[in-house]
Amino acid sequence: MNKNDREIHQMLLNRRRWLKFSGATLAGALGATGLSSLISPAAHAQSAYKALVCVFLYGGNDGMNMVVPTDSTRHGQYAGVRQALALPQGSLLPITGTNFGLHPAMARLSGAIADNKLAPVFNVGPLGAPLTKAEWLAPRDNILKIPENLFSHSDQQLLWEAAGRSTVIRTGWGGRASETLHTTNPVISVAGNGHFGLSALNAPLVLPEPGGTFGLEGLSGTWAPTVARKAALQALYAEGNLGSTNEMFNAYVRQQRDAFDMGERLNSVVALEPGDAGMQTIDAAFAPLIAGGRVQTGIGRQLYQVAKLIQERSTVHGNSQIFMAGQGGYDTHNEQVAASSTEGQHARLLGDLANAMGCFYAALKAIGLSENVTLFTQSDFGRTFAPNSSDGTDHAWGNHHLVMGGAVRGGATYGTYPTLELLGPEDVGNNEWDRQGRWIPSTSVDQYASTLLSWFGASDPQLATILPNLTNFSTRNLGFLG
Repeated sequence: MNKNDREIHQMLLNRRRWLKFSGATLAGALGATGLSSLISPAAHAQSAYKALVCVFLYGGNDGMNMVVPTDSTRHGQYAGVRQALALPQGSLLPITGTNFGLHPAMARLSGAIADNKLAPVFNVGPLGAPLTKAEWLAPRDNILKIPENLFSHSDQQLLWEAAGRSTVIRTGWGGRASETLHTTNPVISVAGNGHFGLSALNAPLVLPEPGGTFGLEGLSGTWAPTVARKAALQALYAEGNLGSTNEMFNAYVRQQRDAFDMGERLNSVVALEPGDAGMQTIDAAFAPLIAGGRVQTGIGRQLYQVAKLIQERSTVHGNSQIFMAGQGGYDTHNEQVAASSTEGQHARLLGDLANAMGCFYAALKAIGLSENVTLFTQSDFGRTFAPNSSDGTDHAWGNHHLVMGGAVRGGATYGTYPTLELLGPEDVGNNEWDRQGRWIPSTSVDQYASTLLSWFGASDPQLATILPNLTNFSTRNLGFLG
């Protein structure tokens, strides 16, 4: 074993001992890759701050019932196919300036709609290049345009999070954006270790719910041995690379030192809960969801945590940040509605989502940062236009999404709404047995992401690095952000 091999071997042994000694909580949250970029102490003016907040709707949201046409002709076409799943025309929450409305369970978004700061983006999905129905029906000639493993949850989640057409892609577009744009922190996730935040060098920084513990277990408190261990580690990490010429060893030392510092810096912010000092403004915005000192829904707690991190951005560090949140349960194959079309599983999910988004928007306005933050949805895929025999919907492809924030050009819709016709020009079906309504996307994930990232500050060359398929699309900015 040569000198370098011995150093690497010793490094791995030390890492195992360190994790056992100090606990794996922080190491698991940070992932296993380069974290030295997390500690930059730069503080920036409020006007320079920008954040993107991805909300992934796991399971495949039924966008056809989230955004519904309100004009009589198209609503009639919609209701004729949707039958028992159709939302009554008069129940819809109108989107000002458009002929569309939201599911009635999403009433909490009325404030963002009134401000013209919310907009739908139609029929978005993974694509390698623009695709027509004729090209879809000749797949061998157009294989590079058609995403792999369509209608599969895990594969299509990956393609949405990666902005690609191949399921072998390792990184997510959020992670690539963070790395390319040199954000101070990697993607910060409050929804677990998703693919969206992966880059070549970093895993997402995964944080617990408000009130959670974030830091090195076993190294807090006033017990003398604990204080001594903590001081010894701090002294060790302060020595830098310990004189080694091995880059892997040096990277390991930097990682452990930075993890130690980050735990101390962020723990106090992560731990804040409703009622704690400094949370009055955010608590007031989230008041409809707070009971017993706790935000009552999972997606609500996640967006409350993001709102805290934005308010405490001087502690988090950096003038640009990408966040990821998520909500599960959208695989509505059966009993999508209950006694009426405005009740049931999908209504409950969209209600929780809208309540959290509405409170989040109110919090951003209250802290004066609504113009600086854009929230957007993603999901595995859309659902079939035609219902199945179990009062639900099945896996499809193109889907409708929402963008919200002070920079959003609301009072308008973006993308192309599909023709409401089974076996029509956007339906992948071509035979009577396949009359389901699974839309070929008219807008790609790359175009959607490019619009968001252009606002976030990415240049054209940077977009080409982050979104390799973007070059195949002539329209690269959909215009929904100012």
